[in-house]
Amino acid sequence: MPERPLLLFPTPQLADRTKQSPQFGRVHKPTVTRQGQRLSPIFNQLQTAFEARKVEIQQNTAGIDPEQVLVIEIIGSVDNFSNAVKRIKGLEWMGELESTEIAPDQDFYDENNPEKKLNGRLYLVMTNQRALDEMLALWRHYQADPSMKFERGLTKFRDVFLHLKNIRRWDVQDRLFETGVIDIWQEDLECDGDRVIPFEVELWFRGNNELRVVSASQVANLVQQAGGRILSQSVIESIAYHGLLAELPAHAIRDIAENPNTELVKCENVMFFRPVGQMVVGDPPAEGDVEIGQFEEMPLPTGNPIVALFDGVPMVNHSLLAGRLIVDDPDNWEADYTASERIHGSSMASLIVHGDLNQPQPPLSRPVYVRPIMKPLGGYSTLRPEGIPENCLVVDLIHRAVKRLFEGDQEEAPVAPQIKVINLSVGDPARQFTHSMSPLARLLDWLSVKYGVLFVVSAGNHPTSISLGVPREEFDSFQADEFEAATIRALYRDARHRRLLSPAETINGISVGAVHQDEAQVAYQGNRIDPFSSLLPSPISAFGSGYRRAIKPDVIFCGGRQWYRHPFQSTNPVTIEPAIFLSPPGNKVASPGSLVGELNATSYTCGTSNATALISRAAGICYDSLQQIFNEQADEVDPSNYEVPLLKAMLVHGCSWGDIGSSISEALRTPENGRQLRGLISRWIGYGMPIVDRVLDCTEQRATVLGFGQLSDGEAHVFSLPLPPSLGSRPEWRRLTVTLAWLSPISASTQKYRTANLWFEMLNNSLAPTRSDADSRTVRKGTVQHEVFEGQQAEPFIDGDVIEIKVNCRKDAGKIQSPIAYGLAVSLEVAEGVDIAVYNEVRTRISPAIQIQQVANQG
Repeated sequence: MPERPLLLFPTPQLADRTKQSPQFGRVHKPTVTRQGQRLSPIFNQLQTAFEARKVEIQQNTAGIDPEQVLVIEIIGSVDNFSNAVKRIKGLEWMGELESTEIAPDQDFYDENNPEKKLNGRLYLVMTNQRALDEMLALWRHYQADPSMKFERGLTKFRDVFLHLKNIRRWDVQDRLFETGVIDIWQEDLECDGDRVIPFEVELWFRGNNELRVVSASQVANLVQQAGGRILSQSVIESIAYHGLLAELPAHAIRDIAENPNTELVKCENVMFFRPVGQMVVGDPPAEGDVEIGQFEEMPLPTGNPIVALFDGVPMVNHSLLAGRLIVDDPDNWEADYTASERIHGSSMASLIVHGDLNQPQPPLSRPVYVRPIMKPLGGYSTLRPEGIPENCLVVDLIHRAVKRLFEGDQEEAPVAPQIKVINLSVGDPARQFTHSMSPLARLLDWLSVKYGVLFVVSAGNHPTSISLGVPREEFDSFQADEFEAATIRALYRDARHRRLLSPAETINGISVGAVHQDEAQVAYQGNRIDPFSSLLPSPISAFGSGYRRAIKPDVIFCGGRQWYRHPFQSTNPVTIEPAIFLSPPGNKVASPGSLVGELNATSYTCGTSNATALISRAAGICYDSLQQIFNEQADEVDPSNYEVPLLKAMLVHGCSWGDIGSSISEALRTPENGRQLRGLISRWIGYGMPIVDRVLDCTEQRATVLGFGQLSDGEAHVFSLPLPPSLGSRPEWRRLTVTLAWLSPISASTQKYRTANLWFEMLNNSLAPTRSDADSRTVRKGTVQHEVFEGQQAEPFIDGDVIEIKVNCRKDAGKIQSPIAYGLAVSLEVAEGVDIAVYNEVRTRISPAIQIQQVANQG
């Protein structure tokens, strides 16, 4: 137990949640007459196109009642429109998407800022002929009489008609081109023009099982007509997912790429065509040598695993890993590996167990559970990259792997039900996050609540060239700080091509970006160049934001320095490209050796995978610390409901922007972008880089207190943090850090998505009134709210005064079915060395309150 352990808050006071004032924009909308002029031709075209498609379908497939999905684009939002859709027989609610940065026009614009981009919604509904006719009849009646009284339950259609910008069919462009599958297919055809190509067909999720069966059957028939077959199917109702794994011969794929207007691509049951097997961790490094080392023997782990690693097969007999892993390989994927190919799983396991080997630390006290989800891909002649195989749906694979942990397979018992953290150091380069949640992210969010587990997910790597946008002459004259600033600006210019990789947009998981930092000593730099002289995020680390502009990535952590070099053919403007080596710099990890049978080799790697594994390691350490805290201070409390949200809060609580934020701000700041800087910085570094030691113990000048509880809609808890009397009326710098975390149920088919909205507010924080780091509105959009407050002005107060932190809960996307468990971490500190015993003065005022509470509970 540390000398100054973290403290626990007494039981909070129950209160009513704070009412939030709605925020309304001043968006100009066209008149009803103008809407008629704009939209009537569109409605007519829509009806004509549907009738033509109906004839086409019935000529090809007799007996099928044609349907189509409509995309209803509005400016703003209309609450509960889905209920109105369900009132019309034949209309089926398919979901909604957020639409951001809509260009203003003469009809829709912000009255205060006509050039400002607008926000809106895309409502997706399935319709047949009868339902379409009824909806168009409503439109025409409304046009004829804007004051008409709508039938009960259909009034929302009037609001939609007022805000409607466009209405169209979901078409080939949406199904095929938005996912990048065409580009992947063309690459596959160039590599092997005769192969059979697998792909995923994501169907519109139908609420009725009979409709799902019909939908899948129709798609299967079309695939068979094109010469292919369906390999497997996955239906997960809780995340509104229905996927088919299919394959087509190369000639059929080539036909689609050249002319997408085939019956398969035009099939109205299909939402998206997607590539499969795209979660590849990268080609094995081709340059550099491994190192051979001797390692001190350390005690083997005991107890149950708390951290799980879903990755490639590791070298279980490596001297650094032997006896420290529990490998569960029900699919026998280990048989597909040679020893030399066990690269990614070995490096991730090494980082979780030991951390960076250049920073000696005790290994985790518990074993790590490992489930292989990757295997070597391609032929057998060369060292093959590891990735998700093409013959399985990744959503189904992860679902089965997690279910096996907590429920078991068929007759088998759960294999590791005590797991609290699952590490996913993988990402899908074919699916960069834009606006809609990927099926895999939805799966993680649902599973996290269902099983009470925290997913720690890689934000994603973009190890691509960087165009600096400066001529060679200017580059050659750069000082180190100028090179650094030019690189930062170049990365931001290209940020839309460097977004989060699925499933990093998960709202319940912690997404981790990489910091360009390690402890490696470099003996030979050669032609490699380091773009950063300051502490900054890795140049390959992905950019956020997350869903509905939530903070993502959540944190950044040490991922190793990624150096660059000039391409073999110089460019003007100057371009630099990543230099991928097994030698330093980077994080030092366990690795396959150069020779068969070598079990003590190490190498160096970089990226967000490394940072993710190190955060998972930190989670394992925090878990053991949390158990000690409860055992020592509240042994009568069962912490099981609160462990995961408390772990989540602890992992983020040590974050701040610090020098990293200042360096980015200095490089990006212009006279015009001052108000946007906070948002720009958080897109790359989230809440910042956590100092994990800050949540493992306290100091004489810093006290950290943990709170927890459960809330339902409309409820709130108020926590009281005692103020240290010695700080009263003294003009000393002080910082107050507050972190709230929870896991929210999801409503997969709604745009709001997050069911439970929790947030804290400071009721009387005059001690540290100045907010720093991330924007105070943005921090409330996810499932972690982390804020840093500072102050220095002398503030008089007396013994017994407190700061009150109020945690509120309200429903967001839907009804909250069960109380939401949350974790809260609060730290108050002054500068080290100041003669104010913050910890002791807080502890002596909290401990009596806890003892009184315990006596009351026993009575």
